[in-house]
Amino acid sequence: MNITYLIGSVLATGFIMLGMMFTSVNGAMTVVPSQLINFFDPSSIMITVGCTLAVVIASFPAKMLKSMPKHFKIMLNTKKFNPMYYIEELTELATVARKNGLLALEEKANQQQDPFFKQAIMLIVDANDPDKVRGILNNDIECMSCRHDDVAGMYEKASSVAPAFGMVGTLVGLINMLKNMNMDAGGSSSIGTDMGTALITTLYGCILAHMVFNPIASNLRSRDEEEVLCKMIIVEGITSIQAGENPKFLKEKLLTFMAQKQRDASMTTGKGKKSKD
Repeated sequence: MNITYLIGSVLATGFIMLGMMFTSVNGAMTVVPSQLINFFDPSSIMITVGCTLAVVIASFPAKMLKSMPKHFKIMLNTKKFNPMYYIEELTELATVARKNGLLALEEKANQQQDPFFKQAIMLIVDANDPDKVRGILNNDIECMSCRHDDVAGMYEKASSVAPAFGMVGTLVGLINMLKNMNMDAGGSSSIGTDMGTALITTLYGCILAHMVFNPIASNLRSRDEEEVLCKMIIVEGITSIQAGENPKFLKEKLLTFMAQKQRDASMTTGKGKKSKD
């Protein structure tokens, strides 16, 4: 579970709500929970939230929009891509290939749940040219990263649109306020409501952009970087196995993809899938 995202979101929500409840009573700062109602405005929600979602829907294909629940699942799962697991698996495959040949890896390929890893193993089992193997796998990584970039871009688009519609709401509120500012006809009674809409929409736009959409986009990009790293390790490991490199040397080479702390941890935790790094 992506605990830092959850903690950050809860803290940000708590701090902003606490700030909304603070007020000065007889010169002393006091928390008044009932003040939260002052920050609820249906018109502002429709303009900011509604229009932001509408623009995102208009800007991206339905297939990507339908995958939004999947995006959240990926964002919250920080343990899906474990580089040490792949390093240990590739080292084991190198040992098998060195003893029994590349054809012996077909059984290992069928045991893999990762489609990319399985494809990589089968490419060398089928005795394809090393340059072609690397080319196919690198192309797969590039295309995958482009798809992930499009997904993160969707949330970044929402992040840029939300403050804009916050300003639109501000203009709507100010226009209504000025048009109703006829003191002789009692127009002053709506000034507070119209001014409230004008200000709250800006607040909603900032909250959506910086507390909702930006963190989602950042976390999705982090998951993409983690997956790309794992696949780069697979590519390097598979081509090295095909070249007949020593398993011990292979592991040392693959560990260069990792930070020093993670390399040291691998020496004490053993199997990569059991590591907490």
